[in-house]
Amino acid sequence: MQECYADAATFSDPVFQNLDANQVRNMWEMLITRGKDLSLGFSNVNATEREGRADWVATYTFSTTGKKVLNRIHAEFVLENGKIVRHTDHFSFYKWARQAFGVPGWFFGWTSFLRESVRQKAMQNLANYINKQNK
Repeated sequence: MQECYADAATFSDPVFQNLDANQVRNMWEMLITRGKDLSLGFSNVNATEREGRADWVATYTFSTTGKKVLNRIHAEFVLENGKIVRHTDHFSFYKWARQAFGVPGWFFGWTSFLRESVRQKAMQNLANYINKQNK
């Protein structure tokens, strides 16, 4: 994944928003190295010289709650010179929250409060990971 992104790449999904190339590279490294039971599957992969899309499924245990998550994601890419310059993943935050948090996710997964709380925690985890890598 590290080599797929251009130096000026950006990434966004419902949790990690507006990441720059350094952040997105570190995000993938963090998620993959910390995901002890992470499993990925891909389908409907299509690409031209300028754009691409794929559907993928991530299955893992959400470390905060210990609950199993099966997240179905649709990815869209903008490509330049064979590298990703913009990567946007789409998935239902509510469906994800129901799995990741159980009953609280059912009741609060649709709220901006929970979404913002998860975003802030994820970005703090990423910042901490990057700081540890740079020491």
